[in-house]
Amino acid sequence: MKTSKESGILGYGAYIPKYIVEGEEIARVWGNSKSPIKSKRVPGLDEDTLTMAYEASNIAISSSGVNPENIQSILLGSESKTYAVKPTGTILSEILGIAPTTMAADYEFACKAGTEALQVTLGLVSSGMVEMGLAIGCDCAQGRPGDELEYTVGAGGAAFILSRKSKDTIAYFESSYSYVTDTPDFWRRQGEKFPSHLSRFTGYPSYFYHTSNSVKGLFKETGYKSSDFDHVVFHQPNEVFPRRIAKILGFTNEQIETGLLTPLIGNAYAGSSLLGLAAVLDVAKPGEKILLCSYGSGAGSDSFIIIVQDKITEKRSKIPILSLIKKSIKIDYALYARHRELM
Repeated sequence: MKTSKESGILGYGAYIPKYIVEGEEIARVWGNSKSPIKSKRVPGLDEDTLTMAYEASNIAISSSGVNPENIQSILLGSESKTYAVKPTGTILSEILGIAPTTMAADYEFACKAGTEALQVTLGLVSSGMVEMGLAIGCDCAQGRPGDELEYTVGAGGAAFILSRKSKDTIAYFESSYSYVTDTPDFWRRQGEKFPSHLSRFTGYPSYFYHTSNSVKGLFKETGYKSSDFDHVVFHQPNEVFPRRIAKILGFTNEQIETGLLTPLIGNAYAGSSLLGLAAVLDVAKPGEKILLCSYGSGAGSDSFIIIVQDKITEKRSKIPILSLIKKSIKIDYALYARHRELM
């Protein structure tokens, strides 16, 4: 799918909870010797996907300087919605002060639900159906106690305000490419609290197969190659997968380092790759090229080419993601279990 070069980012914002539980603490409880990440973010007792999506969206609106009443669509990608049957977008529309004529909907495609919301918003803006749209990827990721997922599932999200490309946009989308198959590597049935997965099968053939085909398809359509990009952001369920796929596709560690947040905050599912993009935009320079590639179980991958514009120097997020990472309160497993309602 070729994205119109007339679609750009007016502003963005990211949010992660301040509470962290270290991987070593989880390993201690379950008698393991090590953890795949250093720490992960845990929602507060009064936090959920809705509150985190609001925080990220509010930062995006403030940083962009737009009047929220001019936002005509609000799409949220998540697999941990506040209500099983009730849109989160309508609640956000009210509390953000967005006009009631706004289109609102929730999207779900595992960890790529956030880029699904981004992709659809790009289509709405590029077609002229809306002048300005808000796309969000946010999750309170779930993992069964004692399962290998528990070490990495985190929380957080990012929001992006899209409009037609102009002197006020900070970056624009040059092209995008999606690749999906029916690959049941990860699922959660109705009424079940925790997801099931096929362990290493989520890597091969799922994560690596879909991610590589999405990026290769994008390169085939556009003529780009790995060395053309200054920053690369992959979905990051752990630290190993994005580093491995980067090597497979010919990228360097330097290209992925800025957007690789999972070792410190965990896997925020639908917010994962978009949080990485926010971290890159916090430091990106005009003219730099960014490759964003998400992944969602079930399974599929969305890839985007993003070109940074001059306005980035004036309109970065007012609350950089690294400043949020520095603000942390360490909790033990018992308090973590209470926060996540595991007991």
